[in-house]
Amino acid sequence: MNGWTWEFEGYAGEWESLRESLCTLGNGYFATRGAIPECAADGVHYPGTYAAGCYNRLVSEVAGRRVENEDMVNLPNWLPVRYRVVDGHEPGAAGGGWPEPGPWLTPAHDFLTDHALSLDLRGGTLERRTRYEDDGGRRLAVRQQRLVHMGDMHLAALRTEFTAENWAGVLEVEAELDGSVANTGVARYRQLSSRHLEHVETGEAAGHRVWLGCRTSASGIRIGMAARTTVQEEAAVELSERAVRHGDRRVTQRFRLRMLPGATVTVDKVVALHTSRDPAISDPLHAAVDRVGRAAGFDGLLASHRARWQQLWRRAELEVPDEAGRILRLHLFHVLQTLSPNTADLDVGVPARGLHGEAYRGHVFWDELFVLPYLNLHFPEVSRALLTYRHRRLERARFSAQDAGRAGALYPWQSGSDGREETQQLHLNPRSGRWLPDHSHLQHHVNSAIAYNVWRYWEASGDDEFLHTKGAEMLLEIARFWADSAAYDEVFDRYRIRGVMGPDEYHDAYPGAQRPGLDDNAYTNVTAAWVLARALELLEGLPEPRRRELVERIGLRDGELALWEDVSRGLYVPFHSGVISQFHGYGELAELDWDALRRKYGDIRRLDRILEAEGDSVNRYQASKQADVLMLGYLFSPAELRGLMRRLGHELDDETWWRTVDYYLRRTSHGSTLSGLVHGWVLARVRRSEAWAFCQETLESDIADLHGGTTGEGVHLGAMAGTLDLVQRGLTGLDTRDGVLRLDPVPLPELSEYDFALRFHGHWGVRLRMRPGSLHVSVPDSGVASIDIVLPGRSVSIEPGRAMTLDLSD
Repeated sequence: MNGWTWEFEGYAGEWESLRESLCTLGNGYFATRGAIPECAADGVHYPGTYAAGCYNRLVSEVAGRRVENEDMVNLPNWLPVRYRVVDGHEPGAAGGGWPEPGPWLTPAHDFLTDHALSLDLRGGTLERRTRYEDDGGRRLAVRQQRLVHMGDMHLAALRTEFTAENWAGVLEVEAELDGSVANTGVARYRQLSSRHLEHVETGEAAGHRVWLGCRTSASGIRIGMAARTTVQEEAAVELSERAVRHGDRRVTQRFRLRMLPGATVTVDKVVALHTSRDPAISDPLHAAVDRVGRAAGFDGLLASHRARWQQLWRRAELEVPDEAGRILRLHLFHVLQTLSPNTADLDVGVPARGLHGEAYRGHVFWDELFVLPYLNLHFPEVSRALLTYRHRRLERARFSAQDAGRAGALYPWQSGSDGREETQQLHLNPRSGRWLPDHSHLQHHVNSAIAYNVWRYWEASGDDEFLHTKGAEMLLEIARFWADSAAYDEVFDRYRIRGVMGPDEYHDAYPGAQRPGLDDNAYTNVTAAWVLARALELLEGLPEPRRRELVERIGLRDGELALWEDVSRGLYVPFHSGVISQFHGYGELAELDWDALRRKYGDIRRLDRILEAEGDSVNRYQASKQADVLMLGYLFSPAELRGLMRRLGHELDDETWWRTVDYYLRRTSHGSTLSGLVHGWVLARVRRSEAWAFCQETLESDIADLHGGTTGEGVHLGAMAGTLDLVQRGLTGLDTRDGVLRLDPVPLPELSEYDFALRFHGHWGVRLRMRPGSLHVSVPDSGVASIDIVLPGRSVSIEPGRAMTLDLSD
């Protein structure tokens, strides 16, 4: 094992779902879980394949109600390659210990002696090695290599090598495309309707090709999949035993192979996938059949796939020593498999659980808030595409605001295909077995996250064209929504935003209230003020012709800008006991006995479920699932946050902020993988020794499945990208405001040496190398202007082709 390889030894059914998520291979267009090809979905294994943006709706009966959910669809399974011994005997001997014909062999079979998986991050491949031995000592070795092609995003390939180590006989092999799949990868969703594919048809084409076509039941997305399965050692094929079988929503190619002692027979399966969402095709099935027929052989595909990954690694270069570096590279691998340069041509958002499983139904939440800051400085074209996904759904966001009686645009907390609110009406508490109302659609702070992402993308990329067009339209409509949502309160002499939920997610109502929603969530109000201030700044800086166009396009009325200015300075920020209140009235809630809860339950990350199962409600207590107020310290540098609070009429000194950090640190259960990330970031910035413990928990949250089985349902993409950004921006204090690179590094003894490359305002491959007491910056040669570097108390300018070491010991 090295920094580029993750190895999993032995077969352990209870860990298979976790391994399948961590060994997922993808290319930004589609991804396939790292399931064993011969295993079907059976409660232990789950061979899911997902195409970005491919959704479908189904109606279910839940607790006596009809509910509609939109899911990212589990597509036909292209993996199946099954094998069994039909006849086996030692050389020169009759008979043998293999059943005739034997059962299909899987790692769960008693004959298994060895099994291992190896995930190669550098080359983007998954290798599997398995050995079986029967009661008579006859051994069959199986080696597989798998890829989902990063260069040609419609292709995948699987090579299987069979070696009869000490026997001769016949091996039967079946390669299949399976359209009988359903969305059953998340246990708590299995009571819901799950079969999304219909009109499944199969067929054959010349050149050892078979195909499967189908469509989604409601969204009408047509799916075409084709496979070309060949045996390299053609002489090993019993010609009378090559057949194709159709039926039960599957197409199966069968081979009978003559196995000789010590000889290896190789079966290659190349697969093409298209959907009707693809541009420049007339029919997805025809495109898939044609593409797989023209595709190179496995060796050629492997070489071009590895070459493409090498290019990606150069653009996303990251060197961090020891185990932390190894985990960060795995996180980067999965981010790039979900959001690669291929994504730049797609109409997709950031699925919270990647393309790795069905948790959260593949929906788009606010996770781009944690993902885009990394992409902005490496793959800005991908960031722009992800923001364009939001812009294409701006009209729907306007409709949502209208339906809520508001001006402007209201983006959904959960988004899918068309931008309508996809948040479920009911959610299941697995502890109590009860279906409960879900009010998380009140997390209107997602609006601010989108505006924030627009602005930070522009700062990092210098993309004026996007900011002045699509970005401006989104930013101004979101500002308009906040201004219209803020109601002036004469008693407080402040503007107030009522009836919302904050990032905490535990609290959705006041104790005993008949209606959901909270008043004056501090995070919501402060970020709304920031959006309004940026909108005013943007309008002031726009070229006059574009400003006039934009005002006319969105119908900006006289007097709106004056209101924006007033609200941006007058929004209410609640305080209690010398700290920022999470929301108005938070300090009046009861306190919990946290030590007693931990003694009784151990893991209390999902405190809301524990209390509900006891007949209680977390709404009664000062308790947070994840960072809420402290998110302000994640989004804004200390100087920015002080300036923002000053604009709102508050002097936020270091003592008040540290007191606020301590207050919520003691009252947070960290029921989200994002919580440890935010707390680690904030604590590092205030130079606290506890920072590393939170950073380490976030690093390990998926590989160790710290949240109790959730990783098997899909990785936590926001946390993975956030750990990369922790190194990139959190520890360096990197800030791209005003077209310069601002740096204010913080010492973290556990991670004091690292280096990475980034892309900034036309400069490719700017390298930062951090060492204790020094920072080395090199700028590759180009025709672009010098980069200005600003450190506390000084600034330098570095010309392209030059490098500089900066002393940080002062």
